[in-house]
Amino acid sequence: ATPSEKMDRFSWTDGVFLSFEKPVIQQPSIRLYDGENKTSFDSGTVRLTTHRIMWDDDEQEGRALALHHSLVKSLDQSASTITKSAKIVVHLLPPSLHRDQGPSVSSQFSYIKLSFRKGGQSDFLSLYKQTLSRKAWEVVQKPPVASRGDVKPSGRFRAGIVGIERSMQEKKHATDKQMSQAFQDLDGLIKKAKDMVTLADRFASKLEEKKGSVTDDETIAFKSYLLSIGIANPVTRETHGSGGVYHRELAKQLAQFLQKPLEESGGIMTLADVYCRFNRARGMELVSPDDVSSACRLFEQLRLPMRVKKFDSGVLVVQLTSHSEDSVVRETKELLHTTFLRRWTGR
Repeated sequence: ATPSEKMDRFSWTDGVFLSFEKPVIQQPSIRLYDGENKTSFDSGTVRLTTHRIMWDDDEQEGRALALHHSLVKSLDQSASTITKSAKIVVHLLPPSLHRDQGPSVSSQFSYIKLSFRKGGQSDFLSLYKQTLSRKAWEVVQKPPVASRGDVKPSGRFRAGIVGIERSMQEKKHATDKQMSQAFQDLDGLIKKAKDMVTLADRFASKLEEKKGSVTDDETIAFKSYLLSIGIANPVTRETHGSGGVYHRELAKQLAQFLQKPLEESGGIMTLADVYCRFNRARGMELVSPDDVSSACRLFEQLRLPMRVKKFDSGVLVVQLTSHSEDSVVRETKELLHTTFLRRWTGR
């Protein structure tokens, strides 16, 4: 055989599958031989695909080679012995004049060997022969119907820097397509949510018309249901403008919303809790912390049944006007006194 470049049928690769390429089998701890000579590609995982075999270094990340099936002439094997592992012999056709860059050390051999130090060569060889006989790389693939996550197909063998750049471009295209589809889905969800808000408004209007035939308890229950799913006609800047009018209407709705939660929590709640609960009930029509704070500070001016109070520690709370710190202190003292007496009297 005439001298040829060592491993010149192999090309460097990024290890990414091609568009129409499918995995067949893989085997770890494979050593590559250039003819009868050992190479520096001492231990790696070999992956057999429908279009090529790829060797990935087990220790050095990013060091990978690929051999396209179109360069394979025939396959043979040599059995293992006491001192030697079983090998698959891959006889190769002359290299293409236009090929991607690969290892560059001279050799006189026109075949390579795959050394299977942990066994498995029989199954690998059988599947390798079947794959070569099918010649999937020669089949002209039709572009698939575009769907989410599809990548533009390419029938050419890609490796080296050009292949990596093309793969990166295709991945970027696929990501952009996924993002576009995601935003379309989000737009659809927002539209449905607005339809739900419109429906709730219609129910609320009907409820106002039927005041005489609907009890107060039923009215309160219905409004609480709307608040629990966050669609109780929330006050927004789009419906009430900006500035003072918006904050006054927001304060009224906030007071209506907080009445029951405050009663259940002993008449007092931190401003942070107020913000979280209110936004959760509003669904997608969120308000900023500043707007919530501004609305709460209007409670007293609008004569609503709650106030904002700032403790010496700096903590801001919203409390019902009926909530008295003196009564809380008095009740606490009475409770402690009762508990103390019971312990001493045994009652």
